[in-house]
Amino acid sequence: MPLYVDGMTPASLTSRALPAPVSALWAAATWRATANALAGLLAALAGVLVLGPLVILWGAAIISLVATWPAGGPTHAALYIVVVIVFPVLTPWVAQGPTALQRSRLRATLGTQIPPPRIAGRAPWPVGPWLLPGTWRQLGFHVLAVVTGVGGGSLVAACWLAPVAAVGYLTVFGGMLALGLVACAAAVALLLAAPWMARRVTWADSFLARRLLGPSRSEELALRVESLARSRADAVAAADAERRRIERDLHDGAQQRLVSLAMNLGMARERFEGEAEPVREAIAAAHEEAIVALSELREFIRGLHPAVLSDRGLNTALSGLVARAPLPVRLRVDAPRPAAPAIEAVAYFIVSEALTNVVKHAKATSAEVTVTRAGDLLRIVVSDDGTGGAVSGGPAKGSAAKDSGTKGGTGLLGLSQRAAAVDGTLTIDSPPGGPTIITAELPCES
Repeated sequence: MPLYVDGMTPASLTSRALPAPVSALWAAATWRATANALAGLLAALAGVLVLGPLVILWGAAIISLVATWPAGGPTHAALYIVVVIVFPVLTPWVAQGPTALQRSRLRATLGTQIPPPRIAGRAPWPVGPWLLPGTWRQLGFHVLAVVTGVGGGSLVAACWLAPVAAVGYLTVFGGMLALGLVACAAAVALLLAAPWMARRVTWADSFLARRLLGPSRSEELALRVESLARSRADAVAAADAERRRIERDLHDGAQQRLVSLAMNLGMARERFEGEAEPVREAIAAAHEEAIVALSELREFIRGLHPAVLSDRGLNTALSGLVARAPLPVRLRVDAPRPAAPAIEAVAYFIVSEALTNVVKHAKATSAEVTVTRAGDLLRIVVSDDGTGGAVSGGPAKGSAAKDSGTKGGTGLLGLSQRAAAVDGTLTIDSPPGGPTIITAELPCES
């Protein structure tokens, strides 16, 4: 019974015993590279057959136009001018076919996914495609594919077919021993070089495809920024939806139970009015605590997500917020179309927190809230006639620190963070002595 060291199998022993150039002949990577090179040869030939006639006819039209001008007459000139103009218009459109074929070939042979280049700010057709860097990169790849695809694929095929050619040569010219030995040596050398050639051609082909058929570095960064922006918008929308769910659960569950408890304690308070003093005091204290708990729960629910915002819209929600303020607040809302729910929620909480800062720290006698929509931008302005000196971050200095009362601006910093969460901006204009003007601009469709 044969013994193998360290778990080696006969196949692995055979493979390790052979030189690397020989074992590479049947390696899986070699066959993948060979399949890619041969498929690249066919795909490059297809590209040449599709795009080559356009280039040849376009060049022939230019040469004919120059050679026959002006003897050919206006009709002849007009015909060639049309050809010269139309063929460049068709070229980017026709090139999409060979480009898609090359992407499919790389995906099938190497598993390489090459996304199309980012298309943004395209000018009107037919000029638009030529203004995109991706069009020029694609055409450049098809030009280079003549070298990497046709040339490289042909070299790979020639290396693998060298033994067949040598056998054919020996069959025809078998009597010439010296030349036969040279042919056999060349065939063996080319066969051993086939794996190396296939891998080098595949590397060059894959490198050019990633650089020229896919998005550029700047386009990849732009796509990543867009993806991150979408992810952040989804996170904001998910958080808003979760707050709505919690608000509904508390409103329909805990709040209703507290209402029932407060009502039962109120009825018990009236029913046991004639009982001993300790009993009446205990019931009265429990009743008052239930009322306080119910009030605090309602405030908490309103802070999570006011139901009126979902039911009646931003205007009504802000009206209720202004009505509860302990100082006169003038409200003006001019937003003909509603914004996205997450944006309206951010706008509501910005106004709510801004008014809370006005009441607590600004020493103001009145305030004003203005909400307007211009296109896809929701603009919120909260102003007051207080002492000013408010800062959005970092410690305030002197009397402004006392007047702003934001403990280093953490309250106003929260407003900036809410706006930034939806790609909005927030600015604060609060000179010492006032007035303070807080302006937030939010994209309506984030």
